[in-house]
Amino acid sequence: MARITRYSKFEGELDQLDSSELMQMIQEALLGQGMNDPYDPDPNARPSMDDLFDAILEALAERNMIPEEQLMEAMQSADIHDTALGQQIKNLMDKLQQDGFIRKEFEDQDGQGGAGQGGEATFQLTDKSIDFLGYKSLRDLMGGLGRSSAGAHDTREYASGVEMSGELKNYEFGDTLNLDTTATLGNVLSKGMENMEESDLVIRQAEYNSSAATVVLLDCSHSMILYGEDRFTPAKQVALALAHLIRTQYPSDTVKFVLFHDSAEEVPVSKLAQAQIGPYHTNTAGGLRLAQQLLKRENKDMKQIVMITDGKPSALTLPDGRIYKNAYGLDPYVLGATLREVANCRRSGIQVNTFMLARDPELVGFVKRVSEMTRGKAYFTTPQNIGQYVLMDFVTNKTKLVN
Repeated sequence: MARITRYSKFEGELDQLDSSELMQMIQEALLGQGMNDPYDPDPNARPSMDDLFDAILEALAERNMIPEEQLMEAMQSADIHDTALGQQIKNLMDKLQQDGFIRKEFEDQDGQGGAGQGGEATFQLTDKSIDFLGYKSLRDLMGGLGRSSAGAHDTREYASGVEMSGELKNYEFGDTLNLDTTATLGNVLSKGMENMEESDLVIRQAEYNSSAATVVLLDCSHSMILYGEDRFTPAKQVALALAHLIRTQYPSDTVKFVLFHDSAEEVPVSKLAQAQIGPYHTNTAGGLRLAQQLLKRENKDMKQIVMITDGKPSALTLPDGRIYKNAYGLDPYVLGATLREVANCRRSGIQVNTFMLARDPELVGFVKRVSEMTRGKAYFTTPQNIGQYVLMDFVTNKTKLVN
């Protein structure tokens, strides 16, 4: 059963809610699967304005924020949209649009979205929305650890002339002359400038801040929302938090996102929040192959793949483009192709860190093998704690990667 949070009675007016408060209230609905059927998922499903209406209504009701007279009217009405409460919710939806959090579109009969009238009204999250959701997810996930996000990646290396934050040291041949004027003058004033020697020079060391290229592989196969548990929504929250962390704290880093299922495709962060489950199988080899192609374009000190999955490899893209599938056990053909991609990662210096949301013995053995081959790590987590594992691993792992 889902956890229910009870709130004290809301004393204000609904129109006093600002858009950021409302976004915070409905963030789980925005990132979740909405009306997508878990037994027949549609990866191309797009949330409608009616879905947004329902999400706001549910959030208000859960928080006891609906005035009693409006609630009674809505319960007795044949169509809640025609009631005072319905109008209030429509006003809140308009405010979200006016404040730049959503963009209303219309689904044409040919399936192409457009700004003009012509079909069911849908909505897209804007860049402002994505940034808000990423920040909120990051704050929630890191706040649970009792610590704030760190700054640039620390390493054990020192390189004079990168960032003036290290200790003082005497100059040695080859160092960049980041002179500490006060310490240097203190060494030479007593004996005169004409007698200054190389050993009198004092420089301030600078911490070497490495840059990293990361590809996040998100499993969106059918199993991620089966068995009464939504594992995909927490995975998306982690991805958005990581994107926000990198953008704000590690501006020299890059991060890209790949969804893998029967096949694999890159998805921009702007589309990630509303990505849906489907199709059904797990083409891990295809995801790893695409991640390598993306990382080869990056000129970074470190390259890594963060793979979030709950299932064994069960699909493979054949040379002619057809998809070979076998959902029963670890198919030797699929496993062999997947491990070859892992070996390619190792040869390219790409570390693969796997965050597994299941604990089947076959999966444990497979994940351990992947980690050993690329000197990566394997974490067996749950949807409740995966965010803390991923974010803290990202922040703390750079020293080990560099060295």
